[in-house]
Amino acid sequence: MKTLLIVYHSMTGGTLQMARAAAEGAATETALQVRLLNAIDAGANDVLGADGYIFATPENLAAISGMLKDFFDRTYYAVLDQINGRPYASLVCAGSDGRNAVRQIERIASGWRLKATAPALIVCTRAQSPEDILRPKQIGAAELQSCRETGAAMAAGLVLGVF
Repeated sequence: MKTLLIVYHSMTGGTLQMARAAAEGAATETALQVRLLNAIDAGANDVLGADGYIFATPENLAAISGMLKDFFDRTYYAVLDQINGRPYASLVCAGSDGRNAVRQIERIASGWRLKATAPALIVCTRAQSPEDILRPKQIGAAELQSCRETGAAMAAGLVLGVF
């Protein structure tokens, strides 16, 4: 059985909603194990035990969250050259544009020699004031559906051996 690992960090709930939606979409494939882990709880063994990945992060100060960066810092060298060619996708819950967070994930994935299965999905909340940034987020139905589709596509590709 193939395994999809979804690693996320969320402070205001938006990224968690996106990661859960991707997990729901992936769970439609019964021949796939879906593991949804908070970045603080994920380690090298989780990465090595997965056949594909979805990385989900908020955009924090035009970057990936510190906790997702910590996950990559803790696991990067422990799995280097052992996961080459595996597929990944990324989800970003952004307040402005999210592109720099995507670039950071792409650079890390490139070092791991992972293959992107689709362009990163960025959901922009337009939160710009301190109050809006810290307020719990509610991701819209259309955006959550896109996250489900990302998870479902990754799952189907893994199960069918496309990735």
